[in-house]
Amino acid sequence: QVQLVESGGGLVQAGGSLRLSCTGSEIIFKMNAMGWYRQAPGKQRELVAAITNGGSTNYADSVKGRFTISRDNSKNTMCLQMNSLKPEDTAVYYCNAGSSIDLLLRQWVIRAWGQGTQVTVSS
Repeated sequence: QVQLVESGGGLVQAGGSLRLSCTGSEIIFKMNAMGWYRQAPGKQRELVAAITNGGSTNYADSVKGRFTISRDNSKNTMCLQMNSLKPEDTAVYYCNAGSSIDLLLRQWVIRAWGQGTQVTVSS
């Protein structure tokens, strides 16, 4: 069964940091591309960071220089280090996987969206 679980969210003040983790079944971590999405209230879900098996990364302009995505396939884990957090980063964060970063951008992902993990940044 395809499964991913997000964790690490919480409440932090502006300027603070959080580290999100995504763990799941081995079959998912064999996918070429994995990514972190977020959805704020009243807004569409957006891809904020993605990474391929080869280590190529892609970031939304709004998080460049502040967020860092990484993956460890041997541990079936993907992380998102978020620094210099801003109130506009407040959202539910989700992880997912696909065949390429281009497909992740189109939200052509391999599993149904789960509960995600809530990130709240206070001003």
